[in-house]
Amino acid sequence: MKVLVATQKPFAAAAVAGIRQIVEEAGYELALLEKYADQADLVAAVADADALIVRSDKVTAEVVAAAPKLKIVVRAGAGFDNLDLPACTAHGVVAMNTPGQNANAVAELAVALMIYMARTQFTPATGSEIQGKTLGIQAFGNVGRLVGAKAAALGMKVKALDPFLTPEQIRAGGAEPVETLDELYAGSDYLSLHIPATPQTIGSIGYELITKMPKGATLVNTARKEVIDEAGLEKALAERPDLKYVADVAPDNLAALQEQFGLRVFATPKKMGAQTAEANINAGLAAARQIVSFFKDGCTKFQLNK
Repeated sequence: MKVLVATQKPFAAAAVAGIRQIVEEAGYELALLEKYADQADLVAAVADADALIVRSDKVTAEVVAAAPKLKIVVRAGAGFDNLDLPACTAHGVVAMNTPGQNANAVAELAVALMIYMARTQFTPATGSEIQGKTLGIQAFGNVGRLVGAKAAALGMKVKALDPFLTPEQIRAGGAEPVETLDELYAGSDYLSLHIPATPQTIGSIGYELITKMPKGATLVNTARKEVIDEAGLEKALAERPDLKYVADVAPDNLAALQEQFGLRVFATPKKMGAQTAEANINAGLAAARQIVSFFKDGCTKFQLNK
C-alpha cells in the first residue's frame, strides 16, 4: 500500500517525520512529492498511489483519473474546495478533510487581524480598542467558536449565526444567536467570516451586506476569497469611508483596493491561517491516522463525498 504526500507547500520536517512513522508502522510505503513545479508532476506521481495526502494542492478530475489504484485522498486542513468531489465519487475515491486541526491557528490569526486593523496597521495614527466592541461570527464551527472564545476573553460581545446549529447550540458555544444575516451584519463592529466556498456562498458577501455594518466596522475574512463579491466590496468601501476590510485571502482586486483606500484594507502576503508549526503537524498527523484507520477499520468519519 503506497501513501503519497503531495505538497507544493511542504509540511514541516517534524510533520513529515510523524506522518512517515504512522504510515510505516502500519506497514505501508510513504512517498513524497514536495515543492513540485507543475500540476503534471502530481498527475504522474499518483499513478501507483493507493492513498493521497495534500494541503492546498488541487486534486482535479485529471489527477483522480490518473490514479487507478487510489482509494482515499485526505486534505490536511478544514477547507476542501481544492478537491474535485464529484470526480472522486465517480472513481470510487473517498475524500476527507481534517476538521479542527488548524482551527486554533486560524482563530488566533483572526483576532490578530482585528487588533492590527483597530491599531491602524501599527502606524503612529491613533487607533482603537476591541474591548467593548461587538463581534459577529458567520458560521460557528470549530474556528468560529474559538474566535468567539478568544474575543470574549478580550472583553468583546459575541454574536453568531450558523444555519446548521440551533440557538441553544450557539449559546452553549458562548455566543448570542441572531436570526438573519442582516441582523448579524447590522449589529457587528467586527464581522468574522468562517463560511466555506460553496455554490451557495461564492460571491455572497457584497455591497448589500457590507453596507449594513455600523460606522467604523471591519470585515475580517480568514475563510475563502471566493465568498466575497469583490466589486461589491469595492463599491461599499468607496461609499463608506469608515469601513475596513482585512483578509487572510487576498482578493484579486487587492492592488486597486489598497490604492484607493490605503490603510483601510489589508491582506496577508499568502494564506497564513494554518501556518503555524502546531497546525502543520496536527493536520498532517491527523491525515495519516485517518488513512490508516480507513484501510485497517473502514473508518470514513470525515468523508466529504457521501
